[in-house]
Amino acid sequence: MRIEVDKEKCTGCGKCMEACPKGPRIWKIGKDKKACAEDLTYCHVCINCASSCPQNAIHVIRDTEEAKSD
Repeated sequence: MRIEVDKEKCTGCGKCMEACPKGPRIWKIGKDKKACAEDLTYCHVCINCASSCPQNAIHVIRDTEEAKSD
């Protein structure tokens, strides 16, 4: 699983961090003022971050069973 943030769309509003049940454990606003998912150990794959992003800049990509077996 991975979380991709489109840096061209992200405005650094922090809504992803607010919507995330684990908030600052996963999300940071970088020096570039853009959101970054840093530690996915705590991620529940709830997609609250992606659905709360007003710029549609966050994409949660889940691993498929096929990819895991390779």
